[in-house]
Amino acid sequence: MDDVKAMLGFLTGLVVGCITGLVLGILLAPQSGEETRELLREKGIELKSRADDLSEEGRARLQEAIEEGKSAAVKKKEELTQALEAEQEAKKSQKGKAKA
Repeated sequence: MDDVKAMLGFLTGLVVGCITGLVLGILLAPQSGEETRELLREKGIELKSRADDLSEEGRARLQEAIEEGKSAAVKKKEELTQALEAEQEAKKSQKGKAKA
């Protein structure tokens, strides 16, 4: 029985607190509802524009990183090919010396 009274008291306090907060928020708001909605609309447009700009910048950075990766891969491939060819030439010359 005490648990029910405690729960009822808590819920009553919660509802009264929510209503009080709502009323005070409306009474003490620095601007009207229309002004607030307009401000939110403007901020939403601004945030969308910033997100678009950041998205474009991110795409550009990604493309640049891809190009750098391709360039590094080509360079590394050339280095490995040269090293392999040099190793093959060294083996051929060793075989030639061993036969002679």
